Parts: sequence; structure tokens; C-alpha cells
Amino acid sequence: MNYTTISHEIEDGILTVTLDRPDQLNSFTLEMADELERTFREVNDDDTVRAIIVTGAGRAFCAGMDLTTDGNVFGLDETMSPSLADMDRLDDPALIAGVRDTGGRVTLAIHDCRKPVIAAINGAAVGIGATMTLAMDARLVSSRARVGFVFGRIGIVPEAASSWFLPRIVGLPAALDLVLSADILDAQATVDVGLTQGPHQPEDLLTAARALADRWTKGRSPVAVALARQMLRRNAAQDHPVEAHRVDSLAMWHTSVGDGKEGVAAFLGKRDPEFAGRASQMPDFYDEWVGAGRR
Repeated sequence: MNYTTISHEIEDGILTVTLDRPDQLNSFTLEMADELERTFREVNDDDTVRAIIVTGAGRAFCAGMDLTTDGNVFGLDETMSPSLADMDRLDDPALIAGVRDTGGRVTLAIHDCRKPVIAAINGAAVGIGATMTLAMDARLVSSRARVGFVFGRIGIVPEAASSWFLPRIVGLPAALDLVLSADILDAQATVDVGLTQGPHQPEDLLTAARALADRWTKGRSPVAVALARQMLRRNAAQDHPVEAHRVDSLAMWHTSVGDGKEGVAAFLGKRDPEFAGRASQMPDFYDEWVGAGRR
């Protein structure tokens, strides 16, 4: 598809997604939300891609929501009166268009992605520019990065399911401070609080992100990578480890009769494995399992 707010570039199995509104500091729009959500859904079926890097064009990563649009700047329908019960119908077109948080649609797509996703935060990342990265698997920062959960400054709340992601990354006390203070942190401060990795020199940021993507995915089974990513994300939130055991058992069985056979043979033969599995063709239980975690 043609994109107007982001760009795609694939090199050696790594898809670089660039937020591409540099004159507006890559501020977030409804169109960008749609293009990002589609990207992270469609890449699951693209076996040429093994990892995704997200960065920003120009001097910013993403300066938050574009607040210059007419009407409700968050794209919400002020004629509606949604209730908690209504939110059981997330697939309802009226709720999608008028109530559902656009940032959350993006982070849920990232959460469901079968490929590792790495943020290369090259500059300002505030509001949705910060929260969208929380669903990613690593956040690398340039020395020029500035990150802020600034929602309290304009009387709104953190979105993009960040109340689920942020405490899992930095812990509850730090998450509360980041959100309630609404401070903008420099690059080193984001590293110190455990939110990011780095800081990297600006010219080295994408190289570092690509090296991490290679370390995680090059020469690996795409099926095993996808399963391991989702197992860590989903099983850690279960109430009892037996729930992880159920999924571990199915995942081990399927990988042991799939790419695991090649992996063992390559290990014994002292050679590089040639895995045949594809992330576009997951074991039969996969869709039922990941779907069970949605409401």
C-alpha cells in the first residue's frame, strides 16, 4: 500500500518503519494510527521480514498527537456516551471510529506482532510518541532523545494501554512518578529509570538497533521467535505458572517436531541451521491462544 505519514524500507530482513512528518515533528494523526496498525498486522504474513525498527524522520521521533486538527483533536465522537459495558464490543465500527483510543489500536497490534519490534528514539518522544514505544521489545535512545508522559499537563490520561505496559517495564513506583510528574526526561534519565537502552550517538542509533535485531533473529527459527515473544508477554501476566506450563507444553511439542529437528541436527553436525518454519504459518493452537487473551 501507499503510505502518507510513514515510510517502509526493508533491508536484509529488517523492516525500518519511519514516522515521516518531519515538518510537524512526526506528530501523530488518525491516518498515522491506521497506517501503523495495518503495518503491524500485515507484517505477520510477510516472511521476508524478521524484525521491525521504528524511528522518526528529521529531529523528532514523535512529538505526540497533532493538536491542530479541527473538532476533537483525538478523533473521538463527542455525541456518544460510552459505558464500560460498551467496551465489550471493541469490534463495533461505531466504537472503533468514535470511542476507541487510536494509540491503543497501534500498541495492541504491536503486542500481537509475531516479529520483534525495536524503537530507535532519535529525538523528542512525548505523549503517544512515548507510549507507543512501550509495546515494543526494546527502546534505544539517541543522546538527543527526550521522553515525556506529559498527559497531566493538558488534563488527559495516559493511553495506548500504557497503564499495562509501563509498570511492567519500570515498576509501579517509577511508572506513577513518570505519569504524575509529567516531566520530560533527557536520554540518560530514561536509561537510569530502566525505560530505555543507551544513550547512543545519533549517527550510531540505527546501527545499534539493527545489531540488536540481528542478535535476536538472525539464524533463528521465525516460529520459535514468535512463540517465545508471545509466551513471555502473555504468560507473565497469568495468575499461576500452570497456565504457562499449558502453553509451554504445546509450544515445545510443535517446535520439537518442526524447526527443532533441524536445530538439533545442525548442533550435532556443527553447522548453521536452515530453518524452514514461517511466522505466517503458526501452529494450530496459536490463534486460539492469543485470541483468548483479548476481550
